[in-house]
Amino acid sequence: MRRLAGAVALGLAAASILGGAAVGSASAAASTSASTSTNTGTGTVRSGMVKTDYIRDGEYWLDQYGIRSAWSTTKGKGITIAVIDTGVDGSVADLAGAASGGADFSGHGSANGQTPVGTADERNHGTMVASLAAGRGTAGGAGLIGVAPEATIMPISIGFGSAATDSDQQIADAVMYAVKHGANVINMSLTRNTLAWPESWDKAFLYAMQHNVVIVAAAGNRGSGTSEVGAPATMPGVLTVAGVDRNQKASVSASAQGITIGVSAPSEQLLGAVPGGSYVQWEGTSGSTPIVSGVVALVMAAHPHMDAANVINRVIKTARDAGAKGVDPIYGYGLLNAAAAVRNSVPTVKANPMGDLAAWIHLNRRAAPTASPTAPPTPKSTGVPVTANAAPQNPLGTLYPTPTQLRDVGLPLGVLLAFALALVVMTVLAARHFRSLRRRD
Repeated sequence: MRRLAGAVALGLAAASILGGAAVGSASAAASTSASTSTNTGTGTVRSGMVKTDYIRDGEYWLDQYGIRSAWSTTKGKGITIAVIDTGVDGSVADLAGAASGGADFSGHGSANGQTPVGTADERNHGTMVASLAAGRGTAGGAGLIGVAPEATIMPISIGFGSAATDSDQQIADAVMYAVKHGANVINMSLTRNTLAWPESWDKAFLYAMQHNVVIVAAAGNRGSGTSEVGAPATMPGVLTVAGVDRNQKASVSASAQGITIGVSAPSEQLLGAVPGGSYVQWEGTSGSTPIVSGVVALVMAAHPHMDAANVINRVIKTARDAGAKGVDPIYGYGLLNAAAAVRNSVPTVKANPMGDLAAWIHLNRRAAPTASPTAPPTPKSTGVPVTANAAPQNPLGTLYPTPTQLRDVGLPLGVLLAFALALVVMTVLAARHFRSLRRRD
């Protein structure tokens, strides 16, 4: 079933892309010219051309969210961002040299993950996401530059729709692949549209977290019918991203809400490179997510020995508070602040502030019994028992009987002795009486 805002929903048991509406297109080399618009059923696509230098000027988030300032410290060199999506066209000028080490799990793409798969809208999605995270721009300071322009993109293509194999298993396999092949960050601009997730994700996501890989996931788009966050954004330990408009207010059409939201980032009037070398303007938390993934890459590059829990902690604890004071289900910890996340002094933590997936699995998944229960062994004495908190011993206890001893032993013994004494006395008296009678006779 097709949804608005570019999302393709595949039912309650399958994941879907959180595409955001493509609301404008641009040629890489043409001048401004407006023309007709058409409605594709997934959002309005306006035909028209925009001069290339307008693309860089349109990236308002670079200054508004401290990203350009953070570049004075790092641009993400040495960090790999796995984009689990519909494939990334690494041949576009903005991503030249950025994509490597990918794979395909859809069965329809190329082995390196650089052949986009799916419908026309879906094929654009992965490349748009990758360009926001780590676009390199084009010559002369033109084109689209990503948040971490020196980071590497690992394209991993997965397929959705009725013709695809189990998308749940594709995602689990993709996460495992990303971790085993050196990803530091995993970007997931997709949703399952349910709070729950399959057990196949338990092992894969836990494996990523145990290997200090940060998973960044989109909260979802209300405009696509996602009113509350869905998995993987509901999973403990995942950094969930909500969307805001250009005025830094919660996006009405392009952001869901929920208690698992960690941070908010731009989700409207975004730009993205698409296969073939053009650009689109789009919206949705699919775009917010790679912006945050890029900032995570900057933090990792600036603090190479920091574990995933503390990387996430820096991102959320340096966010600028928005909405209700403190953490809330609309903005999470607040608005992304890249410069502060990279440079500020932030107290370290021992646990992931977004939750503990291992603990959740332990409490909520019941393992099947592996053997028949057996009776417990019979306890055996291993020595003299020790009485805890025993009262101090009475030093006179060895000389005089205690009240308990008098009651339980002394009294019955006294009664028996009295009867015995009475019997002896009666016997003696009887013997004397008989002797007396014999004398009289």
